[in-house]
Amino acid sequence: MAEHMTNPELVQSGSHRSDGNSTSPTGKISIIVVNWNGKNDTLECLESLLKISYSNFDVIVVDNGSSDGSVGAIRSRFPEVIVLETGRNLGFAGANNVGIRHAVAARARYVFLLNNDTVVDPQVLRKLADAAERTPAGGVFGAKILSYYEPSRIWYAGAKWDSKNIGFSHVGQGETDEGTKYCAFQKTDYACGCALFVSADLVRDVGMMDEKFFLTFEEVDWCYRAKERGFPSYYVPDAIVYHKISTAFGGESSPLFQYFLTRNKLLWAEKYLPPGQRFVLCGRVACLALQCLLPARPRQTGKAPMNFLKDYWKTLSAKRGDPHRKAILCGIRDYLFRRFGDCSETIKQMCRQGGPRRGEQVRGTPEVLDSTHICR
Repeated sequence: MAEHMTNPELVQSGSHRSDGNSTSPTGKISIIVVNWNGKNDTLECLESLLKISYSNFDVIVVDNGSSDGSVGAIRSRFPEVIVLETGRNLGFAGANNVGIRHAVAARARYVFLLNNDTVVDPQVLRKLADAAERTPAGGVFGAKILSYYEPSRIWYAGAKWDSKNIGFSHVGQGETDEGTKYCAFQKTDYACGCALFVSADLVRDVGMMDEKFFLTFEEVDWCYRAKERGFPSYYVPDAIVYHKISTAFGGESSPLFQYFLTRNKLLWAEKYLPPGQRFVLCGRVACLALQCLLPARPRQTGKAPMNFLKDYWKTLSAKRGDPHRKAILCGIRDYLFRRFGDCSETIKQMCRQGGPRRGEQVRGTPEVLDSTHICR
């Protein structure tokens, strides 16, 4: 772990306990929460973990080099939480790997990866552990994820690959959770990394998350690798998590989100899609690149040819300067040049120039390949 961490600190190892009436299977569960300048979200998440009705678990916060006072606030309010400082931003994959290694070395039986912008139902660990215990062959288990802002609104009730549209979709996304649909424990194409539960045995067999992804598609890759090793993914409908969705990105229309989504989907497809579907995807990416580079032909309205060309060039320049379009093009370029892991400082600076607030949409920006499943 030394290659990833700068003076990691073990604050205090211990188990949260509820009222003592809850029982648990043999062995400990470690909850891993990654934090990067998300102090308020992380504190609220940890507060919800105190209410879990399960007797044998600990919480590991992996801090990715925050500068917002997160570490001090967490240690002050939650001295029982284990805090590991990486010293720099390792991304979702790298930071979770730090936490997973620590948990497995400390003999945790299960590991629960949880986004910091969530709050959990008190029964979440019990339901996930029960599902895992009922599945002796093992697997990757995903919770039902509801909207934090609209608690009756489903965000994830399983995932499905659409070979026709060459993309994933979340089952039930946007529907009202009335308790009559999506209630069955069943296999799914992948478990969402927002709330993902695995055994230490699976980790030893499958290995860690691939840090080339850094952010987005890392959990999809992990689930597909696990499936290749005989561990399917399962949707656990009575394990409930409430998610704020993509606060670390600034929203799913942010340039940074689009950069990682574009690059990493191509990397994932290279590893798992059959040749025919890869060919279709590459064709769509080529069209997307052209759409980013070339403006739609402006309508002629009786203007002189010179004015028409000026307008056309003005439109082209604005389009090429748009940070969302540039992020997509950089994602394609970096995939082709095999630049994986974190993005460059140049791309980060470019992405800071544009990024809608939550709920805003970017007008005139090409639709990204698909974005439903990797919002953080």
